[in-house]
Amino acid sequence: MEPTMTTRNLPWQPPNADDIEALPVGKWWDAISAPTPVADRALELLGHRSGAVIQDDTYGKTYWLIGIDTARSWCMRQIRVLTELADEGTLLGVPPASWVSGHSSYWRVPFRLDRCLTDTRLLHDALAQAVREILGPTPDGRQLCHRCQLPTEEPVLVTMEHSGSVAGATVYACPAHARDYPADAVTQAAAMRRALDRGRTR
Repeated sequence: MEPTMTTRNLPWQPPNADDIEALPVGKWWDAISAPTPVADRALELLGHRSGAVIQDDTYGKTYWLIGIDTARSWCMRQIRVLTELADEGTLLGVPPASWVSGHSSYWRVPFRLDRCLTDTRLLHDALAQAVREILGPTPDGRQLCHRCQLPTEEPVLVTMEHSGSVAGATVYACPAHARDYPADAVTQAAAMRRALDRGRTR
């Protein structure tokens, strides 16, 4: 099934300005935020079915635009649904349409009128698989962050100490400090885990 990339009820285009513009979510679209390593995998899974995507390299976040009120019930680790709230507004920094490279915030998947929103069901399935593959199994309960030493409800597996084919200590971080680990550490941990699983099943 092809995603719905409708422009109906969407009298909006990215600002044709020289800088990022903070726009309210819930007016033209809602947005989904994912850590970039998770988004990388989700984009691989979506392929041409993804709508326009904003990437913010400063904060390591990637954003999809989706239909309003189509994802309020989502509950996935490290995935945030940005939508209008009753008691406060939420803004998303939207770069000019021409910013497709050379900036810290840019359109990773370029905006087009016929490719703005991403089908929510397809995005949910891609992100759910990406979260499982990149972040690994859901930890059992709260874990201490290696950096701030505070318990976190959303622990991110950042590395595993291992010897041979036996896994040892697992190190977790809170979402804010997971980015402090070397680039691709989470992805490397996931790959290591998959390799160990394959070794056990041979």
